[in-house]
Amino acid sequence: MRWLIKKIFYSLLVLFGVMLLVFVLFQGMGDPARLVMGQTGDQKTIDNIRKDLNLDKPKWKQLILYLNDVSPIGIHNAAEIKTKELKGFFVGGHTKLGFKIPYLRKSYQTKKDTIQVLAEALPGTIVLACTAMLIACFFGILLGILAAIKKDTWLDGAAVFASIAGISAPSFFMAILIAYIFGIVLHSYTGLHITGSLFETDELTGERYLNLQNLILPAFTLGIRPLAIITQLTRSSMLDVLGKDYIRTAYAKGLSKTRVIFVHALRNALNPVITAVTGWFAELLAGSFFIEYIFGWKGIGKVTVDALEKLDYPVVMGAVLLSALIFIVINILSDWFYRIVDPRIKAAN
Repeated sequence: MRWLIKKIFYSLLVLFGVMLLVFVLFQGMGDPARLVMGQTGDQKTIDNIRKDLNLDKPKWKQLILYLNDVSPIGIHNAAEIKTKELKGFFVGGHTKLGFKIPYLRKSYQTKKDTIQVLAEALPGTIVLACTAMLIACFFGILLGILAAIKKDTWLDGAAVFASIAGISAPSFFMAILIAYIFGIVLHSYTGLHITGSLFETDELTGERYLNLQNLILPAFTLGIRPLAIITQLTRSSMLDVLGKDYIRTAYAKGLSKTRVIFVHALRNALNPVITAVTGWFAELLAGSFFIEYIFGWKGIGKVTVDALEKLDYPVVMGAVLLSALIFIVINILSDWFYRIVDPRIKAAN
C-alpha cells in the first residue's frame, strides 16, 4: 500500500506540472479571444469574449482559475455552475465546494464541452490501441520464441532483421506506405480503404453500423514498432532463461520441450516484455496521432490534429492533459501488474 500512495503522490505532482506547462504554452502567450472570433471580430465583441474567458484578469489569476476548472475538486459560485454546466456534487451557500467532472472549457469551433469532444473520440483510440497491442503481443512473443529456439538459423536471422526494420521505420512513413500499397494498389484484392472509422453511417438510411474492416490497416501499422521491440525482448530474454540450470533440470526430468518452453521458460522470460507492453500501450493510446490522421480514424489523435489546424486550443489542451493522465494511470497499473508477475519485486519493497 505504501508504494501505491507514493506512486499516486508523485503522479499528482507530474499532472500538476503538465497543467502548468499546458497553461503557459496555450493561454499564457497570445490572445485566445482572437482565435474565437478570428481577425475580423469587432473590439467590443472581443472584449466581451475576453471577459467571459477571464482573459481580462492578470496571468496569475488566470492560472488559478484554470487550475480550479480542470481540477476534480474546485470552488465555484452558483452562476458558474449554471453557465459552465458543471456536473458533480456541490456543498455550501453562494460559493460552493464541489467534487466535479473537470471542466476543460468549450471548443472554439463546435462550442461543445471539450470533455464531450474527447469522450466521443476516446473509444476509437482505445479500440485501435488495444487491437494494435494484441497483434504486437501475439506475433511478437511468438516470433521471439521461435527465434530463440531456432538460434543462428535463417528463421532467427529473419526475425532479427524484421524487428530491426520495424523499430527503425518511422510510423508516419509506414502508415503512408501501407495505406498506398493495401488501400490503393491492392485495393481490388484486399477490399480495404485508406480512411474509415469504427462506426460508419449508411448514406441512404442514416443508420450507424460497425465496420471492423476499417480497423485492419491502422491497427497493423500502429502495432509494427511494439511488435518489433517485443520480438527482440522475447528472443533475448528467452535465450537467457533457456541457459539456466532449472531448464536443464526440467529436460532431465523428461518434460516435453513444449512444456519446458511455455510453462517454465516463457513465464520467467516475460518480465521485460510486460514492462515494454505496458509502456508501449500507454504510448499507443496517447500517441497514435499520425496513424489516426493518415487513416482518417476518429480518435484522440485525429481530433487533436484537426484542432491544431483550426487553432482550437481548448481541445488541444484537453487532449494533452488526457494523454498525461493515460500515461500516469497505465504506469501505475503496469507497476502493480509487474509486482504480481514477479513476487521478488513485492518482497523487495
